[in-house]
Amino acid sequence: MERSAESGAGRRREAVAVFDDVAAFETAVEELLAAGFSRDALSMLAGEETVEKKLGHRYRRVEELEDDPEAPRTAFVSLRDLAERETTVWNSVTILPTLIAAGTVVATAGPLAAAIIGAAVGGAALATVLAHWMDDRHARWLEEQLERGGILLWVRIDDPEQERRALAILARHAAQDVHVHELPEAGPG
Repeated sequence: MERSAESGAGRRREAVAVFDDVAAFETAVEELLAAGFSRDALSMLAGEETVEKKLGHRYRRVEELEDDPEAPRTAFVSLRDLAERETTVWNSVTILPTLIAAGTVVATAGPLAAAIIGAAVGGAALATVLAHWMDDRHARWLEEQLERGGILLWVRIDDPEQERRALAILARHAAQDVHVHELPEAGPG
């Protein structure tokens, strides 16, 4: 893959890195975000099943896909994002019914409120199961990436200064195979 210093028309540049540690990966991403990169500029390799469907074959190592413009990607999701989603699920299942129940107690002397609170407790159990499932699924996906050589991260870069910052951050956090590549600009659709 060409690794030129300037992007040509209809081309996009990306910094690429492979991480062999989840903590280093998360730290690098946090630093990229703090350095002004948007979440939209960060992408990761999609799950194994998605890759197989899109490319029509299995892959052994993430290095096989790091410079492949056809490799399916997914948006970056941090462990912190998962914790926030868990809190959101929990709150939506427990707080709203509790508030409704509190208002209903005044109006109905309690029987309907008891039913709503019972539903909230059942909903809380469901929220815990959903949050656990999301965490397990994310952990399995990260483990799958690590088993195939590491966590692959692409960072879209728009100018030489961003390129310099991205490469410095990625290299600082023990990423393997840090480099920049140039890909055809994605078309509509």
